Amino acid sequence: MTAIQDAPGANIIRSGLVHDDHGVARCFWQPSMPAYHDHEWGRPVPDDRRLYEKICLEGFQAGMAWITILRKREAFREAFDDFDVERVARYTDQDVERLMGNPGIVRNRAKILSTINNARRAIALAEETGSLAGWLWKHEPAPNERPAVVDLDYWNNNPTSAASASLSKALKKRGWTFVGPTTMYAFMQAVGMVNDHMSGCVCHAAIDAARAAFKRPV
Repeated sequence: MTAIQDAPGANIIRSGLVHDDHGVARCFWQPSMPAYHDHEWGRPVPDDRRLYEKICLEGFQAGMAWITILRKREAFREAFDDFDVERVARYTDQDVERLMGNPGIVRNRAKILSTINNARRAIALAEETGSLAGWLWKHEPAPNERPAVVDLDYWNNNPTSAASASLSKALKKRGWTFVGPTTMYAFMQAVGMVNDHMSGCVCHAAIDAARAAFKRPV
């Protein structure tokens, strides 16, 4: 998730918070994606398929606003067999052309090929380690790597992290593509490996509680 390009307006205070009619504070980008913000973003994800999907969608998002991808997510799921890695891994050149002709998704050949490649890499990784989710969650940053306060300054000045750079390097070594450090940091934010809801956002404490209760995959 990038900061300024997803903001619903320019008048964002330094805390990065907006308030609703009842005075409840949320992250500045919440008005453009309310359900995603309140019920999905930052909540821990344990499922191999959904983690693979998120990596792929974050790759498609590169150079675009996340809201564009979110609006197309159901079309992506339909086009890519709900991100079933076994099915996507068997895609042929004919499937690539089918996807390039699908107006519901982002028709970028390199990103489509990356999604197919990454399905094959995900299968290999799971066969080697037993679980894609277990391997990915081992790259969760330690608590002392996280800031005491998450505000707009932190968002604007930290598009990546040491943990996301490490994850990116490890995935690239295994042949994954479109998994740069910034993309992997957005992935970590989305799947709950970090809690980057703004300090003071009504969801920040809820995500902390969800992360504390979450049983890490092995």
